[in-house]
Amino acid sequence: MKKLFFVAAMILLCIAVKAQDKPIKLTDTAKLYNPYADAKADIASAVKQAAKEHKNVLVQMGGNWCIWCIRFNDLVTKTPELNSYVRSNYVVVHVNYSKENLNEKVFADLGYPQRFGFPVFIILDAKGNNLHTQDSSYLEEGPGHSTKKVMEFFKQWSPAAIDPKTYEKAKI
Repeated sequence: MKKLFFVAAMILLCIAVKAQDKPIKLTDTAKLYNPYADAKADIASAVKQAAKEHKNVLVQMGGNWCIWCIRFNDLVTKTPELNSYVRSNYVVVHVNYSKENLNEKVFADLGYPQRFGFPVFIILDAKGNNLHTQDSSYLEEGPGHSTKKVMEFFKQWSPAAIDPKTYEKAKI
C-alpha cells in the first residue's frame, strides 16, 4: 500500500512539474506591456504618427506586474470620456520595466522616470521632445486613479494646451 501511495505521489508531482512548463494564458490587460518590444523603435514610431496626426505622445511606463499600471489603463480605456480624449490628442506607447527587460537605455534617455515609481508617464511632442514627466501618485484617489485628475493631466499636456496660438490675444 505504501508503494502504491508513493508511486501515485510521484506521478502527481511529475504532472505538477510538467504543468509549470505550459505557457500561462494572459488576459488582454496582462499583455499591456511587452517585455520583448523594442521600446525605442515603438516610441519613434509613435512620434512619427503623432506628427502626422497633430497629437502628442503619451508614454506609459510600467509592467504587467504593476497593479496600478493595469488600473490606470483600465480607467482610461473603460471610461468613455477619457478614452475619447486620449484617442483624440495622444498616441499611446506602453514601455515595459521588468526583470525580463528593464529598458535601461530608454529610461536613461527619458531622464530616469522610474524614480517616481510606476506607472510613470512621459509626454512627448510630435517632434519627440520631452515635455513632461508625471508621477502617477498625484493622479491617485482611493484604490485607483481619479477620473477628474487624470482628465486634467491629459488636458494640461494636450497639443492645444501647449500651442502658443491658444493663448494669443484676440484682436479688438
